[in-house]
Amino acid sequence: MNAIIENLRTTLSYNSDKAVKESQQRFFKEEVKTYGIKSAVTEKIGKEAFVAIQSEPKEAVFALCEELFKSGYLEESGIACQWAYNLRKQFVPDDFKTFERWIEKYVTNWATCDMLCNHTIGAFIEKYPVFVKELKRWAHSENRWMKRAAAVTFIIPARKGLFLSDILEIAGILLSSGDDMVQKGYGWALKAASMSETFVKGSAETKKEHLDAVFNFVQKNKAIMPRTALRYAIEKMPADLKAKAMAKDR
Repeated sequence: MNAIIENLRTTLSYNSDKAVKESQQRFFKEEVKTYGIKSAVTEKIGKEAFVAIQSEPKEAVFALCEELFKSGYLEESGIACQWAYNLRKQFVPDDFKTFERWIEKYVTNWATCDMLCNHTIGAFIEKYPVFVKELKRWAHSENRWMKRAAAVTFIIPARKGLFLSDILEIAGILLSSGDDMVQKGYGWALKAASMSETFVKGSAETKKEHLDAVFNFVQKNKAIMPRTALRYAIEKMPADLKAKAMAKDR
């Protein structure tokens, strides 16, 4: 299995590009380790490498994911998230402990947080919604990435019309955070909830209901809601609602 990692890193190094590396850094306030590879290329490399391990036990694949996370490289973390998501049909409740540990130990930037949460943990929560209570615990964490994770895990489920009340509750917990990464995280979750698509029965009514719920949340809390979060939350709303949300109450 060590050869898998060595071969993968050789391929990543071969595909590195100095110009891409410099461009990537501009998206982060903190210093990030990257090979300098575009996301589409990284995804292709990860997909090709997964062929060699797809028949391995989930525990062995997760161990490889952990080795990739340990490197701190953005591309390796992205492939780790990709491989973990590939095993979503095999997820069991105890896997939550693994995902939580990965966030606590290895997530140090918004990109890794979102790659892990949007797909892998989002799929887990859809399969085991009882763990939503753990996301609410994350929202109270001192770790900024745990807080962001509490919100961005809902992005894809929210688009399906799921977990509306939980998203509003977590947004309420995170409401006054002074951390822009947290603000953007819960603002994004609110935006996704307001845009719920036609995946659920009664889709048109559900979409309107969710839009109204998010708008009402914003209106109720906009006096204390940071402008960054507010702008994210209302980005896809109709123009008249956006104008009302941005208007200062007298």
